[in-house]
Amino acid sequence: MLLRNAGLEFSAQKPDIDERAVEAALAGSGATPEDVAAVLAEAKAIAVSERHPAALVIGSDQTLSLGDELFHKPADMEAARRQLLRLSGRTHQLSSAVVLVGEGKAVWRHTSVAHMTMRKLDPAAVGRYLSDVGEAALGSVGSYQIEGRGIRLFEKIEGDFFTIVGLPLLPLFAALHDRGAIDG
Repeated sequence: MLLRNAGLEFSAQKPDIDERAVEAALAGSGATPEDVAAVLAEAKAIAVSERHPAALVIGSDQTLSLGDELFHKPADMEAARRQLLRLSGRTHQLSSAVVLVGEGKAVWRHTSVAHMTMRKLDPAAVGRYLSDVGEAALGSVGSYQIEGRGIRLFEKIEGDFFTIVGLPLLPLFAALHDRGAIDG
């Protein structure tokens, strides 16, 4: 949606990778949450590039971390409740990586980090929030969507909006422009 709203013409392709297996391969390597996001973004773009070698492929991924702990999209509403209570009153990081791949090789990489401080939430407030947003809480890591009702959960946000929603557009469009892939 972000790319279409910005006027970029593209074809979306689902990469055929097992994200958890890629993460597991990084376990114990000292990889930071930023590294994990970058490796996942590159793996996705390379997987698509193998099917379309002549295309310039954009791959992206985002991690949410609280210290060294990585979060994933919740499996169910109970997992969403646990995530929100774990993040309550604390500052976590969203690391958003974007990679350009041409002919199966990464030609450009960028990772941005945003720091998100959630208000202190009691269990009743979390229950009300989840009741209000319903299954939408299962569609995003951290169980919130900052562009919707999730904004009400936060007291402080440091970082670029596009990093927070998962795709650092300004650096991406600069890279596309530098390569002549877009004009203007």
